[in-house]
Amino acid sequence: MASLSLRHIYKKYPGGVTAVSDFCLEVKDTEFIIFVGPSGCGKSTTLRMIAGLEEITEGELYIGDRLVNDVAPKDRDIAMVFQNYALYPHMTVFDNMAFGLKLRKVPKETIKRKVEEAARILDISHLLDRLPKALSGGQKQRVALGRAIVRDPKVFLLDEPLSNLDAKLRAAMRTEITKLHNSLQATFIYVTHDQVEAMTMATRIVVMKDGVIQQVDSPQALYDNPVNLFVAGFIGTPQMNFINGTLEKDDDGFVYLHFGEIRIRLPEEKGNADEIKPYIEKEVIAGVRPECIVDTPMQIAAMQEASFEAYCDVTELMGAEIYLYLIANKVEVDESLKERKNVVIDRSGEQKLIARVSPRSTVRAGDTVTLAIDTTRMHLFDKETEKAIVFLTEEEKKKAARVAEAEKAAAEAENAQTETVEETPVEEPVEEKTEESVTDTSVTE
Repeated sequence: MASLSLRHIYKKYPGGVTAVSDFCLEVKDTEFIIFVGPSGCGKSTTLRMIAGLEEITEGELYIGDRLVNDVAPKDRDIAMVFQNYALYPHMTVFDNMAFGLKLRKVPKETIKRKVEEAARILDISHLLDRLPKALSGGQKQRVALGRAIVRDPKVFLLDEPLSNLDAKLRAAMRTEITKLHNSLQATFIYVTHDQVEAMTMATRIVVMKDGVIQQVDSPQALYDNPVNLFVAGFIGTPQMNFINGTLEKDDDGFVYLHFGEIRIRLPEEKGNADEIKPYIEKEVIAGVRPECIVDTPMQIAAMQEASFEAYCDVTELMGAEIYLYLIANKVEVDESLKERKNVVIDRSGEQKLIARVSPRSTVRAGDTVTLAIDTTRMHLFDKETEKAIVFLTEEEKKKAARVAEAEKAAAEAENAQTETVEETPVEEPVEEKTEESVTDTSVTE
């Protein structure tokens, strides 16, 4: 198996279209990396550049210690699983899985052993004599995976392999692929637009937007600490609630998020943090996960300074939980005005929220309810840059200070060394007079 190194990779098409921009990523051996993002973000293009199916415009790609920019796909020692399976319809499952090995003139005994071993791992041994038309979608996907496994490649590349499957089969295949990765201990690069697949399978997730990496981290770290508004909204189902509000500080030193008629007090550690001071009396975007909006009396009593009233517009019973679709700062309109055609009702001040609550919740559509926000888990974002306002712990601040001090010392040492080299006088070489030169001089004179 092998590691991968993508160094400042660009993909530019004629007409000035840049599909991938300055893509830098170090993939460790046996990692399960997932590229995730909306359609058109460049994730499949990046995967195809790794496979050699797309030419790299700029940058360097290493598989292990080998630079492979100009290496043909068949010589990169990678295996790719496509979205549409790409099985040969006239070949049996066995022949489909063995086809690549036959092209490489691998001995028949070795081919048989590898195909049977891969079939055992994927639980398709009983399907080896069937044609693809006699297989279900999930079985076809396993055959495509088996064809990749028998090659024993350094890197597995999977381009949205589950997108053609139904929801139940997709969930089952997610588990199968995770088990396969654990048993093979191979390096997997996986592309998907489904953030649920990314969260459940990946070692690390690469979130992309418009050809640019937004954040690379473990699934839980992405969920808990998104670096910007895009990552916060993309990771998580239902997505994070975003509230446009103003940070205000009262006479007692407490900081509040004020939106419409609602004021939510921030915890003291956040309100007194150095990072928040430049944003006082300015507009910010607050991010609240649906599970951080609570409706039980006990929780509301404990978060009294973060409680508010909202109108429940719709409820969705999911079995293990209920989604509440809420409207805070709801505009109340007189019934007589609703009937008048020339009246425009301004609802711009309303704040729509989604809460994930217990299935035992008694809230029903049409109710006006009291809720509270767990502000210890609230995220704040700069409204202009959309970057997260990061709150560092004391230990993190000390670590950052130590790193900054070390970098400063290294820079000063480098500058001092450069100045020393510049100040050192360079002695002019003294031309040694040879016997011939002396003789020539004397003759000249």
